[in-house]
Amino acid sequence: MNPLRGITWPYAVIALLAVAAAAFGLLHPAAASTSSKKKPGATALIKQNPPPTLFTDARIAAIGRQARDERKKADALFAQWKAAHGTTRDDTAFAAWAARQVPAPPSAQRRTAELHQVQALARTRTAAGEKAASWLELYGKKDIWKLYLHDRRELIPAAQGTAEKAELKSALKLAKTISDRLAAKDAQPAPFVLDPSLRPDKHIEPGAKGPYSYPSRHAARSAAAVTLLSALSPHRAADYEWMRAEVLYSRLYMAGHLSSDLVAGTLLGDLIGDYELAVAGG
Repeated sequence: MNPLRGITWPYAVIALLAVAAAAFGLLHPAAASTSSKKKPGATALIKQNPPPTLFTDARIAAIGRQARDERKKADALFAQWKAAHGTTRDDTAFAAWAARQVPAPPSAQRRTAELHQVQALARTRTAAGEKAASWLELYGKKDIWKLYLHDRRELIPAAQGTAEKAELKSALKLAKTISDRLAAKDAQPAPFVLDPSLRPDKHIEPGAKGPYSYPSRHAARSAAAVTLLSALSPHRAADYEWMRAEVLYSRLYMAGHLSSDLVAGTLLGDLIGDYELAVAGG
């Protein structure tokens, strides 16, 4: 059970970090003055725009199970990479290899069936659901994972925290790089491109082919972060998996992706997380 669900998840963490930030400013006014000129970090951004009520556990359960199923597949595949390459960092070679492990996009018939599922889900939207999905779309790429790591870093030595921050940054960057390359290569239009009525706010021009959605960048980044964070803090793995399911469901809810986009992105992200853990430990 996630102890942070319901009333305590965003607000307790944010309040704790806000108090720490305020104390730091009082004790180090010069540093606080300098930092105020910098671009706001994940903690500040989420403090300024706290999450609304998110989706219920029942709504996200199926997609959460689907994401967890990719874990064993990724571990088995990564064992092959590790056997051949060891734990030496080689991002270029790994990116090329990881891209080859992502299955080809499903058939047009299957994607059409998945589009019908997204269209049916869109008919159930509520104002509260759209608010939750919009928040998750905005912060689910990077910021929420950075906030989770920040929470952990409060309790570990500074040098270790700095190293883990670099690992997460590298994982998120790799996830974006590889998923963007695959999306451009496979050229699978997002659901709201196939059916512009799903997201009239996107203002899709007639005949548009993109944006492309296979594999999902949100899913790749979330899976990479969850794999990494869960290894660092196993006792909080359920919390991280819960948030990943929230992010993934939001992408279906607002027609950003089809389910196959999310599955492919999750597999890719799991591979990236395994890679980052291996090279960091090696």
